[in-house]
Amino acid sequence: MNSSEPGERSVLVLGANGRFGQAALQAFAAAGWRVLAQARREPPQALPAGVRLLARPMAELAAPASGVQAVVHALNPPYPQWTQQALPLARQAMDLAQQLGARFMLPGNVYNFGSTMPPLLQIDTEQRADTVKGRIRVEMESELRARSGQGLQAVVIRAGDFYGTGRGAWLDQVVLGGLRKGKLVYPGPLDVPHAWAYLPDLARAFVAVAALPELPAFTRLHFAGHTLTGAQLLAAVERAAASLDLAPARGWRRGSLPWRLMRLGAPFVPLWRELLEMEYLWRVPHALDDSALQAEAGPLPSTPPDAALRATLQQLGYGTPGTAAAPPASR
Repeated sequence: MNSSEPGERSVLVLGANGRFGQAALQAFAAAGWRVLAQARREPPQALPAGVRLLARPMAELAAPASGVQAVVHALNPPYPQWTQQALPLARQAMDLAQQLGARFMLPGNVYNFGSTMPPLLQIDTEQRADTVKGRIRVEMESELRARSGQGLQAVVIRAGDFYGTGRGAWLDQVVLGGLRKGKLVYPGPLDVPHAWAYLPDLARAFVAVAALPELPAFTRLHFAGHTLTGAQLLAAVERAAASLDLAPARGWRRGSLPWRLMRLGAPFVPLWRELLEMEYLWRVPHALDDSALQAEAGPLPSTPPDAALRATLQQLGYGTPGTAAAPPASR
């Protein structure tokens, strides 16, 4: 049956093979939702029980997704193509949600606030994006607000840097890249607070908000996640690794990213150019105020950083033969 049964809660996850898409599938299925998973190819691992795969483009989803209450936009182009593809993909997803009469749910990020952002980001903090990616994010949310006056119900849940569930994040590609050799790398100063979002927790927040019967036509919410300085994050990684018997016999070595070298090579390495644009995120302290989310959805489960990092290490295969990794992706 393509449409939902009366009273059945159902969701369509766009980009189900991505990191957030995988976490969303798991969270919605665990909460008893009927889940449709859109992906361009078969997933690398088995889908959760009860999840139905729709391996087709967005233009062909309206009929099989009829009756869903929410559309989760987890499509995420590769970093070097993000500026060209992100907004067109989001517009297609908005069109689909509007056609289905479903709540459109977007995982937002802090790019919107720019390099002059204050230390605590609230839902009404002025958005002063000063990068290409940040301006695209602002435009995306502005279009959602405009469409909310034309019948689309939209929710943005903003979060910090993703980690957990899949590969391609700053944590696994940069911080943990040399873990097997006893080295941890942090991209910025070790005393600056930085916002992180453990994806299983963020996905559960999406489930809680999707289940709310009433929301304003356009709603912004912030997911606090974990706010950690570089020193706190590395210490937590070391503790998590030690709990898995991964601590090096001679102790940990710590390093930093060669930003100066990356600037020199940026004209020749597109990925470095894209990463450099967001380098300020590691220098500018920031945290997310989640009081509006808590007011709407109530207290949400939160995995402590040490437990989240231990689970992330296990999911990444540390302690067992590793697999090839992809470069960090845009959020």
